[in-house]
Amino acid sequence: MQIIDSPEAMTPAMAELPPKTRKVDPFIALAVLFFLLAVGFAGAPVLNAGPETIASMLLLVGLAGVCGIGLFVLRGAAETPAESEAGAQAFLSALDEPAAVAAPDGRLLTVNPAWREAMGPGPRLPKSGAAAASLFGALAAARRGEQGRAGVKAGGQEREALVSPLGPRRFLVRLTGRGSGALALPSSAMEVLNAVAGAKSPPPKVLDAFAAASPFGAALLEGEDPFEARIIEANPALAAVAHGGEVGQAFGDLIEPTSRVDAAMRIADARHGHAPLEVRLAHDPSRIAHLYLSQSVGRWVAYLVDVSEQKQIELQLSQSQKMQAIGQLAGGVAHDFNNLLTAILMQLDVLAPRHPVGDPSYEGLNEIKQTSMRAADLVRKLLAFSRKQTVQREILDVGEMISESEVLLRRLLYEDVKLTTDYGRNLPHVRADRGQLDTAVMNLVVNARDAIRSHGGGVIRIRTARLTQEEARSLGYPTAIGDQALVEVSDDGPGIAPEVMDKIFDPFFTTKPVGEGTGLGLATVYGIVKQSDGWIAVASKPGEGAAFRIFLPVHMAPVSLQPAAEPAAPKPPKARDLSGAGRILFVEDEDAVRGVAAKLLRARGYEVIEAASGEEALEYAEAHAGQIDLMISDVVMPGMQGPDLLKQARQYLGAAPVMFISGYAESEFSDLLEGERNVSFLPKPIDIKTLAERVKQELQKAA
Repeated sequence: MQIIDSPEAMTPAMAELPPKTRKVDPFIALAVLFFLLAVGFAGAPVLNAGPETIASMLLLVGLAGVCGIGLFVLRGAAETPAESEAGAQAFLSALDEPAAVAAPDGRLLTVNPAWREAMGPGPRLPKSGAAAASLFGALAAARRGEQGRAGVKAGGQEREALVSPLGPRRFLVRLTGRGSGALALPSSAMEVLNAVAGAKSPPPKVLDAFAAASPFGAALLEGEDPFEARIIEANPALAAVAHGGEVGQAFGDLIEPTSRVDAAMRIADARHGHAPLEVRLAHDPSRIAHLYLSQSVGRWVAYLVDVSEQKQIELQLSQSQKMQAIGQLAGGVAHDFNNLLTAILMQLDVLAPRHPVGDPSYEGLNEIKQTSMRAADLVRKLLAFSRKQTVQREILDVGEMISESEVLLRRLLYEDVKLTTDYGRNLPHVRADRGQLDTAVMNLVVNARDAIRSHGGGVIRIRTARLTQEEARSLGYPTAIGDQALVEVSDDGPGIAPEVMDKIFDPFFTTKPVGEGTGLGLATVYGIVKQSDGWIAVASKPGEGAAFRIFLPVHMAPVSLQPAAEPAAPKPPKARDLSGAGRILFVEDEDAVRGVAAKLLRARGYEVIEAASGEEALEYAEAHAGQIDLMISDVVMPGMQGPDLLKQARQYLGAAPVMFISGYAESEFSDLLEGERNVSFLPKPIDIKTLAERVKQELQKAA
């Protein structure tokens, strides 16, 4: 089988179909002779000739012209299609697929039996409809020396027609399957073509100027199999892309073996068409390239384009979208779970006074409370991952933060694990939640400890530094803007396997044995860093350890011309007497939380009006306008949300304080409260003691 994939690759035999003789045509010779005689007679001097002579000359000129025209006509009649169609018919008969030779106007000059069976005995290509427009567009492309493509319906099936130029005003039309690429001719057809033309198609000898100067790798290969073919010429870019490409080298040596096998299978698949082959490079399997191949009579032209950076960006985008979707799910689950934990903790507050120390139920109730607190810690991790955890940002010195945490971190390690620290100079300040950052660093250290202990111990290193924008990008933060604070936790353990690298931040994914890890450690770190407006990157190679790098934006203190503000007044001490008086509007859609909270607040002397929705609370606020001392409301509720309720009920509440309770972070809805005053926030899960203390404080401030 030989492949023809471009007009330039066609043999001279195809270019000359139908065959025409190149010897001197006798008809043309006689016609030229008569015309010369006519010109000679016309050029003779006729100034002194008489009328009879002039008439004779004009008659001879006319006879010569008529004879010349007649000879041309006779020549056209003498050149019967039989001789020219013989080679074309032999060529078409050698093809298994339907094929025909057509004129520019769509007339069929020669067809093979397969064409008649598929398209019928019609004398021309379709004259109307979409197929006709498509075919004549393909003929126009063939007239420009290109290979045209058109869609036609043959035998009730959609087929693709390939139109190729054969010679002056002659075109080969071949029906193939949908999406076929190069024009595949059986050897018998090529033998007929070569026999008719007496010549063979020369394969390309050198790369064209475009390929030679292109910024991507290009090579000319010789051989039937592109991966076993030898390189006979390569452009300079191939060496830069594939770290190889010497003349005589097998092209397949540039491709990673497993990737090479997969690419060979895709080439064998007829559905592959002209799509690029995605391969990994042999010198560095982490590098990904797109391979384009084009064949012409035993030789191949290969183009290799490095797309590693593009694939990395695609993977990062895919990972970000996946983590965002999982985060939304985790946040929703944590919100509902917080409501359940709040109800459990408040019911424990109700039961605890009835079962003091020594009571048979005391130990059971205490165990329930401890388990609930562990569940609350799990919820905090989920909220941290989903970036909905309550944060209390402050200005932190990165070096001081790690230094103060170092003592605690060393207690987490074992004798065979050593911790070293490296504090850079000119360390910056960041604005973040100290507790969250401590948690993130601790999780990274614990992960590194478990990794290196499985290989007999090692060293964990914590490094802090101030990075420029360029340095941050070179270390794995591709979109860094401005200076960044770096906190890096690295180890010399076994590293992270490439096949799990894109899963390490997924919640509940762990490589530890069953029962030894929740799979939320790195997921929590990811959420904390994102909620702190930072970036986390991982660098790891099997056997060479791993490095987790946290990038945080440097905090720049605003320049103020105003005198320094007076120090803030000390916070009032927590109230010891949790009883009080006042009318409270308590808005909560979860019945278990609302019921037990209202019951416990009433037991401490408060009058509580319960509302199960924002709409119901608005009605109560209007009915008791000016008589409500405090409104406590959940943030996320079906129908009217807490912030919307406040905006509409403020006219009835007057200056009464408002306290929101929610499992979500305050930053999730703080923008909705812009311009509001006397508003506070209490994160779930909450117990009655904490709630009663905050209620009394808010009422005392409003008094």
